[in-house]
Amino acid sequence: MTSTASPLAAELPRKAVHVAMGGFALLLRYLTPTGAIACATTALVFNLLVLHKLTRKTLLRPHEKARGYSGGIILYPAAVLALLLLFRNRLELAAAGWALIAFGDGMASVAGLAFGGTRLPWNRAKTWNGLIAFVLWGTASSAFLIRWTQRGALDAPKDWIGPSFFDPTALIAACFTAALLAGLVESMETGIDDNITVPATGAAVLYAATLIDPALLAAGLPELYINVLLGAAINAALALGAYGIKGVDLSGAVTGWILGTALYAFSGWRGFAMLLGLFVLGTLTTKLGYTKKASLGIAQAKGGRRSARNAIANATAGVAFAFLMFATPYQAPFALALVAAFATAVADTVSSEIGQAYGRTTYLITSFRRVPAGTEGAVSIEGTLAGLAAAALLATTAAATSLIPPAGIAVVTAAAFIGTTLESYLGATLDRTRPMDNEVANFLNTVAGGLAAIGIWSIL
Repeated sequence: MTSTASPLAAELPRKAVHVAMGGFALLLRYLTPTGAIACATTALVFNLLVLHKLTRKTLLRPHEKARGYSGGIILYPAAVLALLLLFRNRLELAAAGWALIAFGDGMASVAGLAFGGTRLPWNRAKTWNGLIAFVLWGTASSAFLIRWTQRGALDAPKDWIGPSFFDPTALIAACFTAALLAGLVESMETGIDDNITVPATGAAVLYAATLIDPALLAAGLPELYINVLLGAAINAALALGAYGIKGVDLSGAVTGWILGTALYAFSGWRGFAMLLGLFVLGTLTTKLGYTKKASLGIAQAKGGRRSARNAIANATAGVAFAFLMFATPYQAPFALALVAAFATAVADTVSSEIGQAYGRTTYLITSFRRVPAGTEGAVSIEGTLAGLAAAALLATTAAATSLIPPAGIAVVTAAAFIGTTLESYLGATLDRTRPMDNEVANFLNTVAGGLAAIGIWSIL
């Protein structure tokens, strides 16, 4: 009689190594950036060339043994190396991102396999126990490693370790937020390896936390309270109207109300106008030529109704930039990023919908080979021009309301083009055996558009 190991027993050796490697983050208190980068590079080469020979492939999952390597085991040290390169002057942030990979992600898997429990409604392969374990372990380990690494700068001043910018309450709040968002991303089926999404999400949140000015945040609270009330009322009316005209389904209406209220709270009616412009232009172009798009099988699902997933993908980046505009001293660049995020979303939506309905010829962006409409990574001249026009219209509206300066119109339009081009390129080149979720791609292009606007503005 043969016995089959339980999922936990089969996965435990791999997860034990995964978690244990987080212990090396303690060394960042003592290492220089060059030394840390050298160690991470060595670990990457070791995992590539030596690890599986040394362990006789016992750390590989059944579907990985045939090819002889694990993408996740290679991406883990690669992600740590990327953190160290990115935060070579703030090693405490690299340590915190590493903690989220090692302890947050690692213990989430162990808890999910050991205790099971209720499945997450958005991903039946994940459990609430796993998500809770991620948040608890991720918060505790990232907060500890930030403080531990910063203590090294107290022993002897180091230019590559940042100041103790968080008081204890703010430190826990920042690390909890980073762990929660990273855990939510890890729990989603995005089509991107967790060793990429977890540190990217967590590190971005923690870096953003270093930019927040508590005095500005406190001074803006009275206005924030008023804007929350106004935003909630305005968005409730708009959500009901959008649901009534079948522009959104119920989940889209509720999620849109939450995101719209947050956007109004942080940026007022000027920032909210960007979301309104996205919804109006997106809904109109989705309805245009819908019969033709439906006959080709490329029309927006549910008769063109947008869901919570669409709202989250297209508006979350803009809301995040609005918060940073409100809570940091960098109002001008983050206002540009806010507008560019929505301009990118509207350019992507309009170019896709117009291109599918009226584009004469559709080309694959990587080779300019003719492909059928709706192909991942396909673009058309008509759709591209329509998308740029929509982005420029949104940017012009922002300039007319003094949200951004007139010179920002060109910056936002160029940034929107960069963001949408990046999404098309990713769609054409990514491995189709594990395709990136479309809403994830939409979210990434809005982030790229916002960051591109900041980059262009800083160069100019």
